[in-house]
Amino acid sequence: MELRENGSIAVESSAALYALPPLRTFVTGVLTSNGVAPKDADVVAERMLEADARGVPSHGITRLAPYVERVRAGGYNLDAKPRAVRESPVSALVDGDNGFGQVVMTYAADLAAEKAAASGLAWVGVRNSNHAGAGGVYAARALEHDLIGLYGAIGNANHMAPWGGVAPLLSTNPLAVAIPAGEQPPVVLDMATTVVSFGRLKLASQRGEQIPDNWVMDTATGEPVTDPAQAMHGLLLPIGGYKGYGLNLVIGMLAGTLNGAAFGSETIDFNHDHASPTNTGNMILMVRPDLFRPLEEFKASADARIRELRESRPVDPARPVRTPGDAWESRQRRSRERGVPIEPGTVAKLTALGAAHGIALPAPAGEDDR
Repeated sequence: MELRENGSIAVESSAALYALPPLRTFVTGVLTSNGVAPKDADVVAERMLEADARGVPSHGITRLAPYVERVRAGGYNLDAKPRAVRESPVSALVDGDNGFGQVVMTYAADLAAEKAAASGLAWVGVRNSNHAGAGGVYAARALEHDLIGLYGAIGNANHMAPWGGVAPLLSTNPLAVAIPAGEQPPVVLDMATTVVSFGRLKLASQRGEQIPDNWVMDTATGEPVTDPAQAMHGLLLPIGGYKGYGLNLVIGMLAGTLNGAAFGSETIDFNHDHASPTNTGNMILMVRPDLFRPLEEFKASADARIRELRESRPVDPARPVRTPGDAWESRQRRSRERGVPIEPGTVAKLTALGAAHGIALPAPAGEDDR
């Protein structure tokens, strides 16, 4: 199995490329056929395909079928109206009204950007939301306004144990940070606090590929698991040992407990329970750099540091040093021009899903030649 520098699983070489506009039409068509409001379906499609376009397929269009299953089970409020229930010039608590996570978090991120632009910084917490997809797409919304963005979330199933234990009380609890620059690519860190996300583990399991021995441990023995089938029933390991556990816990307290959202044993496993409200929690902080120094001065310094890192001597001359998210924008630009790669297994599922709704999956635009 090939892992990219950003930790994502490389898509199989047999993947076909699909143009983004017809894919978006396909996603919105399937969702609206199930009673989702067109404006909400459009936001969900945009956030999902943004993940695919930026190289995070585990949180992209592959999630469409599970979302539809949840809609049919009554797990979403299809008339949800996210709103701020507590508010100050620099903060807000958003109640998602059990709506789609992508819709709720887009609302929360835009509210944070609006407040930060006016007041210099803003912290927005979220409760009563749902799975929102890739965290980086929300942190990166800050970049559109020359803001720094920091995002944290409660995962939607407990796949990790507290350090030294075997009880599944913690989720992947992701962290994403976006820092603007000038001429250099922005720094965009998007990571789970487990070694890999559960979505990436599912991709490996679907392909039947052996996994590294530092991803999953056996729930009974604590021993490493490398069999992908067995791994789906194991526990994900935290990044950096006990330090990753600590980071996971802190994000859980700030995105969950602080907002009155589910955390620990309260967390609903949305992989198996499609009907119960998940009360998913998120938090996003946005900061205006000019609180500390002039914006252009900050960007010039950020450029210098990023350039220094990227131009430093690599271990392997064929693999230059990278910074988090340095391909974020270029990958999205390429996806818009050529399409996003979707592997055969996902294509088959999407084709069947579309057929059940009388909607054809668009034809591929070409073959992936990466």
